[in-house]
Amino acid sequence: MFSFNRVHIIGYQTQPVTIRQTPGGSSVTDLNLVVPYAFRTENGETLEGKGFHTVTLWGPMADVAGRYMKPGSQVFISGRLQTDSWENEQTGEKRSKTKIVGLDMILLDPKDGLRAAPEGAAGMLGGLNRADIIGNVTKDPEMRTTTGGQQVLTLGVATNDRWKDRASGEDKERSEFHNVVIWGALAERVAKTLHKGNRVFVCGRVQTRSWETKEGAKRYTTEVIADQVSLLGTHHPLAEASIQAGAAMDARGTGPAMSSAATDRVPAPAQDIEAPEVAYASEIKVEDLPF
Repeated sequence: MFSFNRVHIIGYQTQPVTIRQTPGGSSVTDLNLVVPYAFRTENGETLEGKGFHTVTLWGPMADVAGRYMKPGSQVFISGRLQTDSWENEQTGEKRSKTKIVGLDMILLDPKDGLRAAPEGAAGMLGGLNRADIIGNVTKDPEMRTTTGGQQVLTLGVATNDRWKDRASGEDKERSEFHNVVIWGALAERVAKTLHKGNRVFVCGRVQTRSWETKEGAKRYTTEVIADQVSLLGTHHPLAEASIQAGAAMDARGTGPAMSSAATDRVPAPAQDIEAPEVAYASEIKVEDLPF
């Protein structure tokens, strides 16, 4: 796996679930989840709010959602960020929308329905909004200062998704480009360290914000607000010391001894054995995709 693109959401469905059927006979639906959040700023201030997320479900997951989910249902979704792009037929303007494509789903409602929150549980009622990305930096980070004097950095990270097309048997690949926003002291460290082409791990939350164009049209953009950024593919002094010590012990033959029973269980080295190829067959047919 060359990259990683995963989002975990716990939220509440805001409207009735409507199932659509594609020309190929697959079920598809779009969930609209509201996710309450609370986080602490660098100044120690606690901010509370809510975010809205579109989640697309295919096949059996869509059917389950249509049968069991209703407005107010709580659900866990694990999926990937996907940005769809198109051109406005009338103006030719390029448009895009980022959504979550569901890969796993867990319905969280008890059989007798959601219960009232117990007294004193306010600090435990937040939803889940977590994004983990491993990919390559697409351009040098851009730092700017807000009118309030805060440092904020924007970073582009690319990931790719590979699968085998069920109909043609061909290997397919799709690239995703993620907008990452980093604030404060972390932004300053990242600006001094990262450059175009670096491989990074980014952890944060997904946020969609809106604005109006000069013509008064509403536009949206989805970003990953990062609280952790790690540079990958580099030596680490702490790890290096342990690696060198382990290599030295192995060279002297002073590594941890194995019991005779454990030695008997160690298989002999395989000769001329090839690992079987693992083929991922997606349930989604290319002709069913709406883009």
